[in-house]
Amino acid sequence: MLQQADKILYVFDLDGTLADTAPDLMGTLDHVMTQAGFATTPAEDARSLLGAGARALIQRALRQQGATVDAAREDEMFRLFLAHYETRIADETLLYPGVEAALDELERTGGFFAVCTNKIERPAKILLEKLGVIERFAFICGQDTFGVAKPDPTPLLRTIAASGGAPARTIMVGDSKTDIATAKAAGVPVIAVDFGYTDRPVQEYSPDQVISHFSELPKAALRLLG
Repeated sequence: MLQQADKILYVFDLDGTLADTAPDLMGTLDHVMTQAGFATTPAEDARSLLGAGARALIQRALRQQGATVDAAREDEMFRLFLAHYETRIADETLLYPGVEAALDELERTGGFFAVCTNKIERPAKILLEKLGVIERFAFICGQDTFGVAKPDPTPLLRTIAASGGAPARTIMVGDSKTDIATAKAAGVPVIAVDFGYTDRPVQEYSPDQVISHFSELPKAALRLLG
């Protein structure tokens, strides 16, 4: 049996990587924006707006409309977002096809798992529980867990440590420029999915490998591990 020190840790982003969360996130954004007197956001803009957390999503949506609010009103919108999101967090959100099968295969070959997301930790855990996979992750890091967000490498490095892993035996899996920059800053190889939330092709950010379906993840990891 492999010892923990011999295993490979796979650290996943959540939104746009493990799960297609856009419908519930954008539905929540529309609720917040209309409550604040602004227009809703076209669903097709989700890829360019998502990926940096709820507060950034609100800021980007406001900026898209040429609107500004003061800090107090932004805080109010952020609190409303978090409260409303929890009421519908998994209404339409689904794991991407092949996620659980890929985790099964990676686990059989000595892998274990963590999550490092720019989602706030509480809703990240609620979502993973509702999706039925929370027990598969040794540690779940949100934007507020360590007080700093990706692309700062700190949350990734501290997630690795909290999971009992080592950077030299870790692979990051994400969907965006932010995830790729985080992994590179931490000195960790990164596999990017090409179906997530990014306004430009993820290949432009030079990840180590790119996959188009989770069924490709085990072989992509094997290529990285030699």
